Amino acid sequence: MDRSTYRYEAQPDRSAELREALIALARQKPRYGYRRLWAILVRRGWKANVKRIYRLYREEGLMVRRLKRKRLSRIAVVNPLLVKPNQEWALDFVSDALANGRGLRALTVVDSFTRECPVITVNTGISGQQVTRALEGVIEQRGTPQGLRCDNGPEFTSRHFIAWCEERRIPVTYIQPGRPMQNGHVESFNGRFRDECLNANWFLNLGDAQRKVEAWRQEYNAERPHSSLDYRTPEEFARVCEELSRERSHRAVG
Repeated sequence: MDRSTYRYEAQPDRSAELREALIALARQKPRYGYRRLWAILVRRGWKANVKRIYRLYREEGLMVRRLKRKRLSRIAVVNPLLVKPNQEWALDFVSDALANGRGLRALTVVDSFTRECPVITVNTGISGQQVTRALEGVIEQRGTPQGLRCDNGPEFTSRHFIAWCEERRIPVTYIQPGRPMQNGHVESFNGRFRDECLNANWFLNLGDAQRKVEAWRQEYNAERPHSSLDYRTPEEFARVCEELSRERSHRAVG
């Protein structure tokens, strides 16, 4: 047969009715994927396997559009050499619940060098203003830190918090998203806090939670031996550092 005499004749669409039913159903349920649409069509009496529905689904351009999340990008942070107290404070949040099921949040602050916890703020919700208020109280007792380290939570990236840090001239180190161990000191503390305090207590109300958390914080600083501090408490280690600092200053004067 000569090629010029051969012509292809298009076959009728055997899936025309199924295609129309799929399009009509997809318009009614625009957020359903092809597998869910297939299950509904089969329930309505259509005999078609999922592969056939998927082919028609793609041919008609019925794919559900999924919004891509805008992930915040941060450069890898460098861990500084910690040599003295107040060199860096690490901040983070821990979540729990009261006996009535209401959510509970705790702001934890840790001195990365001495491992002291100067404050734990507990409330049903904590804003950026409450974060800076808690830090103001710690600064009055301990002085201004040389830097803060935290994640990219809304409280730490709010305009109020950033403006407060700029006014105080406190540099902030933001860890990379999804890399909690770049803030390892406070993450380790939060693990002990949850295991020894949150999981071990039943909080009847907000006041009860605040009292029990504060009692645990004081015990942690004054009585709990810390393995990374040669099994000294954070307060004992801080006193040793203060004595060494005084000795060095006396030698410099002498």
